[in-house]
Amino acid sequence: MPLGELMGNKSDRVQQVSQILKAAGLKSPVLKDIRSEIWLKLTGTLAFNPISALTHATLEELCTFPPTKELVHSMMKEAESIAKALGATIRLPLEKRIEGAARIKGHKTSMCQDIEKGRRTEIECVLGAVLELAELTSSNATNLKCVYACVKLLEFVVDRHHVSIKPLNRGAD
Repeated sequence: MPLGELMGNKSDRVQQVSQILKAAGLKSPVLKDIRSEIWLKLTGTLAFNPISALTHATLEELCTFPPTKELVHSMMKEAESIAKALGATIRLPLEKRIEGAARIKGHKTSMCQDIEKGRRTEIECVLGAVLELAELTSSNATNLKCVYACVKLLEFVVDRHHVSIKPLNRGAD
């Protein structure tokens, strides 16, 4: 659970929070560049969560099925380009992050779970905000825009018809 101040300083408050988390048994390093760490997490979330919401697929399925793996890769690459335009540095290669997500067996993202329960998703915070940054930085976001549009339509349909999208039956094939 990395922590940091936006300006990169190691303030007393961030050091205290780090110590509390460490005392509770969590790894909580104080980082100088927390913005890049936020982008690292966000680039995965903005690809995995919406695609999972649309397909009901687990992380493993998203990352091993070639067409969605390619889409995840493209979306993460677009997000990294936006991050780079804003001065962030992503410390892990996206291939490694996709491989790591593929090892998480049976996990459905929170956005998928929201759709299955008929709730609104966090699409605006996760992807809408990044699309605004893409526009401000004149960055390509073709795949991000397409997936965003599909999730927004899915939310509209769920809201309009007051339905929940039932989880797929993952019984024996």
